[in-house]
Amino acid sequence: MPSFDTVCEADMVKVKNGVENSAKEISTRFDFKGTSASIEIKDKEITVVGDADFQIDQILEVLRNKLTKQAVDVRFLDIGELQKIGGDKVKKLIKVRNGIEAELAKKIQRLVKDSKIKVQAAIQEDKLRVSGAKRDDLQAVMALLRKDITDVPISFNNFRD
Repeated sequence: MPSFDTVCEADMVKVKNGVENSAKEISTRFDFKGTSASIEIKDKEITVVGDADFQIDQILEVLRNKLTKQAVDVRFLDIGELQKIGGDKVKKLIKVRNGIEAELAKKIQRLVKDSKIKVQAAIQEDKLRVSGAKRDDLQAVMALLRKDITDVPISFNNFRD
């Protein structure tokens, strides 16, 4: 039975390269000289540190540009709240989305079911497997998901015939 997996996975090598390129640019830019502006990545979490909110926004803009050049969709970034750390410094934690959350998986499953296309959608941990009798039905589901799910960058892999 033909099937495919719907996933939400960023290429962590490209994300890491984007963060490192951002850190390099921040260290050389004139407007960041003598400040505590920095960016670093650990596992799937990016930490941005700056002296003020506007500086954090500038760093995030640099990060978005670098990730775009690396062909990473910026919708993978889940930007947290601004936090105060010692003195006048602030930081933001940014999580890199990986895997489809249960709520989104249920939404996709409901969307597939309501489309009346003859396929089954099953939630499997952090991905959603769609299977059906015909290949054309699976391709119709892919087109439907690309059109309707715009807030999260989803991709399709593990296509089996």
